[in-house]
This record gives sequence, structure tokens and C-alpha cells, in this order.
Amino acid sequence: MTDMEWISQALSSARPRVVAALLRYFRDLDRAEEAFQDACLRALKAWPKNGPPRDPVAWLIFVGRNAAIDQVRRSARHQPLPDERVLSDLEDAEEEMAGRLDDSDYRDDILRLLFVCCHPDLPATQQIALALRIVSGLSVKQIARAFLVGESAMEQRITRAKARIANAGVPFDAPGPVERSERLAAVAAMIYLVFNEGYSASGGEAAMRVPLCDEAIRLARLLLRLFQSEPEIMGLTALMLLQHARAAARFDTDGTVILLEDQDRSLWNQKMIAEGLALIDKAMRHGRAGTYQIQAAIAALHARAKRPEDTDWAQIDLLYGALERLQPSPVITLNRAVAVSKARGPEEALAMIEPLAPKLSGYFHFFGVKGGLLMQLGRCAEAREAFDRAIALANTSAEAAHIRMHLDRLESEAASPSTATPSA
Repeated sequence: MTDMEWISQALSSARPRVVAALLRYFRDLDRAEEAFQDACLRALKAWPKNGPPRDPVAWLIFVGRNAAIDQVRRSARHQPLPDERVLSDLEDAEEEMAGRLDDSDYRDDILRLLFVCCHPDLPATQQIALALRIVSGLSVKQIARAFLVGESAMEQRITRAKARIANAGVPFDAPGPVERSERLAAVAAMIYLVFNEGYSASGGEAAMRVPLCDEAIRLARLLLRLFQSEPEIMGLTALMLLQHARAAARFDTDGTVILLEDQDRSLWNQKMIAEGLALIDKAMRHGRAGTYQIQAAIAALHARAKRPEDTDWAQIDLLYGALERLQPSPVITLNRAVAVSKARGPEEALAMIEPLAPKLSGYFHFFGVKGGLLMQLGRCAEAREAFDRAIALANTSAEAAHIRMHLDRLESEAASPSTATPSA
């Protein structure tokens, strides 16, 4: 690894801690971000010549803080200088500052930064954009590309989020135990939303948006380091690892969706799976099952199956039942119905989803599942009607192409009834 590669990795790794600490000092997201960029520029000049500092994070905080204070002094040279306490909580001595930068300070600073990005005044889209910009350091162009919007539109989204934070008078004190508990769920949800933005992409979008999955996993690992004994954070991290491990097998070369049972399991990332399995096993030993843990346990059963026919569908059905009790949702019931169809047959599964029709009348996957169950039961005309509805509701070309494959199969079987066989 070259010096520049090491420095780039060090700066990227240090970013959340440094920006979080600078945010505490200056109470301003823009100033904290600019101070970090100034510190990075100075690191690129100094580190190759002088070697890496003993504590790169402390070095960047100290240099960024002083650079920002100098900038404030230059811009306000014709005005009375504000009290030093307005600018920083620290004295000027580097030794004292470095001495205070222990793990507990890092923990509070990073939590504060994550909590600011997940402030309840912000809609979810702004929370995600702000976290990717401030915590992860992605450029506006990168975020805009991932969300398939224009760069100027994304710039406005991030600017509005920062303005809301400033106008909300967000406290910058270290979060207390009650606030940590209340806001931890919001932070976890934001991270999972980031992941789903990447995971739900398909076709040509997938390559552009896979980095969102990687970044969500990195943020989850960061959160897990702060809450090492929190089983739901273990579950969240495990869930994303186990889902993302299948990335290379989820689409063919044309960008068409490949169902789980048809995927080439040799393409699954075994290292990622091993990490996810270890995490979910550890989480479950705490005996405090939550929604992320249950979803991760379902993903783990798929990951442990060497072949599709080895999948423990009965256990997956039970896990979805537990998830329904914790988080009642027609979508969860729909997913459970797929497991029921595998474990006990399509007729029982179809009876389970029929009551969901009013709530899921605009949901692509409802009609896709319904069409598949009807096709297995040989009710081809009804299956065709459900598939037509699914195509009309498809969110991506890949989803529509997948449904067309089923319609083509129905047409083929209708033309050759003697050779038609029900789907297993």
C-alpha cells in the first residue's frame, strides 16, 4: 500500500470522529465540514513528509479546529472577536486536547453527529442525504447519482436539511441515556433506509447504487462499536451482511432479477455470510429478540441452505409469525405466505393473502406473489390477470421483465396443455 493509499484510508476512517468533534466545538455543520476538509488538505501535505501522527484523529481535530478559528478571526477582523467559549470547549494546548480524546468522548461525539442527522424534524430522504454527506463524506454528485436525481436537486435537499437543523436549535451536549435509547432506533432505521436504497436497485442502476449498501454496512459497524452489547444493532448489521452477500447472484448479465431459489450460490460472499451468521448467533443469545434480529435469522436460514431444497421453510414460517406479532404489517404477512406456500402448499398461502388485497392494492409484489400461487394451482386465467396488474405496478424494468417471463410461460403452457406441469 502506498503512502497516499494509506492516508486516504486514514482520512476516510477518521471522518465521523473528526467531524463529530468539530461539530461539538463550532455548533455548525458547515463549519465542521469545512474544518475537516482544511485538516485533510494539511494532512496530505504534512503526513507524506513527516510520517503519520501518533493519533491521526486527534491530529485532524486539533488542526481542523485551529484552521476554523483562524478563518473566523480573519472573517471577523473588523468586528469584536467572540468569546473563545463560543468557538470551542477546549483550551489551546494540544496535549490536553489529545488526553481528552478517549473512547467515551468519541462515542458521545459520533452519537451526537448521528442523532443530528436523524433529527425528527427531517424527513427520511433528508436524513439519508445528510448522513451520507456529513458522516460518510460522499460528494453531492455521488449521492445524487445514487438517488437518481440531479446534482442541484440533491444540493438543495442537503442545504434544506442543514437549515432545518440550524433553525431547530439542536442541543450539542453529550446525549444522555434516555436520549440514546429513544434516538438509537431512529439511527438504526436511517442506516437500514440507506441500505435499502442500494439493495432495491436493479438492472443498470445496481452498479451505481451498490456503494450505498457498502456504506450502510460501514455505518452499522460503526454503531456496533458504540453499542457492542446491543442485540438489535448486531441484528441490523447481520441482516445487511447476509442480504448483501448475495449481490453478485441477484441479477443476470442483462439485469434481469434472479429469484433466490435460482441463484448460483457459489457466487455468494462466504466471508460476509460467516460474519453475519456469527453476529446473529451472538445477538440471539441475549434473549431479547427484535425485528432486525428476526429478519436476520430468516436471512441466516437461507444462507445456511446449501441448496434451495435444503431451506427450512417451516422455521422461516415461524420466524415470520414472530415478526408479525412484533411488527404487524400486511407486507410481512405477504412474505410469510411465501414460506407457507413452500412448507404447506399454495392453497393455504393464497387463502392467507386474499384478505390483504384492500391494503396492498397498489403493491407490485402482492400481485406477483398472488399470480405465482394461482399459477401453481393451475388457475391460469386468474394468474394472468394478477400478473398484468403486477406489470402495471412495476417500479423497475427488471421487475416488469420478471413478470413477463411468467406470462410467457403461461402462454407457452396454454399452447401445449399436454406438456404443462404445475410449478413446484
